[in-house]
Amino acid sequence: MLMRTDPFQLLDQLTQRLAGTTSYRPVVPVDAYRDGDQFVVHFDLPGVSADSIDLDVQGNVLTVKAQRTTAGNDVEVVVGERPSGTFSRQLYLGDHLDTDKIEAGYDAGVLTLRIPVAEQAKPRKIAISGGQRQALNA
Repeated sequence: MLMRTDPFQLLDQLTQRLAGTTSYRPVVPVDAYRDGDQFVVHFDLPGVSADSIDLDVQGNVLTVKAQRTTAGNDVEVVVGERPSGTFSRQLYLGDHLDTDKIEAGYDAGVLTLRIPVAEQAKPRKIAISGGQRQALNA
């Protein structure tokens, strides 16, 4: 069996458990890109059940919260590298996005949000009205 060990990390985790504190806050990795008239955002949340994910939009701030539980209190953890607890990530959305029409899906540990571009921010053609040229009198 192969095991990757970092004695300083293990010492730090042991110290935090004995002191009852945790200074490590897990980071939720994010990919975001524009695809036509929508922005797509992927959040990596492996091992999280869809029921524990909470999405909230207030103004232009999107907050994603999720919780991953541990194996239980009555088990002896031999290796514990996967973070557990509550994860949170906030994204600041521009005014050009329609936050009322966000679509969310969760598959294979990835939360995907599709945020449409607001109608007023989409490129549009502007009609030019033309007048007749007036002849210059000499």
